[in-house]
Amino acid sequence: MFKDFDLSRAFEKIMDKLYGWGEDIILATPNFLLAIVVFVAFWYVGKYLGHFIKRVLLQKVGQESIKAILARTAFIITVLIGFFTALAILDLDKVLTSVLAGAGVVGLAIGLALQGTLHNTFSGFILSFLPNIQIGDWIVTNNHEGKVIDINLRSVIIMEADNNAVMIPNSKIIDSPFKNFTGTKRSRITISCGVGYESDLEVVKQVTTNAIERLFNQQTNKNEEIEFFYTEFGDSSINYVIRFWTAVKDRKDILSAQSAGIMAIKAAYNTHNINIPFPIRTLDFGKNKFRSDTISIKKTE
Repeated sequence: MFKDFDLSRAFEKIMDKLYGWGEDIILATPNFLLAIVVFVAFWYVGKYLGHFIKRVLLQKVGQESIKAILARTAFIITVLIGFFTALAILDLDKVLTSVLAGAGVVGLAIGLALQGTLHNTFSGFILSFLPNIQIGDWIVTNNHEGKVIDINLRSVIIMEADNNAVMIPNSKIIDSPFKNFTGTKRSRITISCGVGYESDLEVVKQVTTNAIERLFNQQTNKNEEIEFFYTEFGDSSINYVIRFWTAVKDRKDILSAQSAGIMAIKAAYNTHNINIPFPIRTLDFGKNKFRSDTISIKKTE
């Protein structure tokens, strides 16, 4: 009898507990559904807000990476607001506080573990707003040279002249010097050459300068005059450099300008009989002349 009484009482307690849970679930169902609706609504709002920022507000911004980063940032912030709003609707303030505290601890641990990755992310955010490097620019950095095809939160991707993509971490770009050929519309080209010692140096200078001037139609812009300098008495020639300006946006333009300049100079030298000597080595044995000694070999039978 005692056991039957205890069993019945335990059963009643279980039923009361289940009834209370069921009642709580029924009472919380509207708030739960509302929280889901709010979170989903904020999700779509963030998605369309990102598209709106990227396509409308930043329509005149030429840097695609800036558009992408700002759109993603707007989406993440909007979703976080929706998440916290949903928790507030469910009266989970304590849970919200615990989540924020836990997020702080976890964020600190993750930050310490991913210092390099976070550095790249922050560097990528900085690079996206720098006018000195943009998608489509031809740059040289970290022993790599090529066209920038993407700037994201992790790396800068360049396509080298051999059509191979190179991914360079953003922190490497920020911490190292880089050269941007596309940053300026015009650049100075340098060609080095040498003429024979018998040449009239004034004539050589005039002929070389005229050849470059005719080829590139040099304008009389300020600080863009053709510069010609003799540099040294070489082993076989008197060497010089000539520097001139032309439109340049990548390495190919530089090579094309140098190639055209070399051909123009050679053609002008052929017309004026100016010699471009090749290296000559003269062997002077002096007193150390070759002597031939006769070696007699006796054959014994």
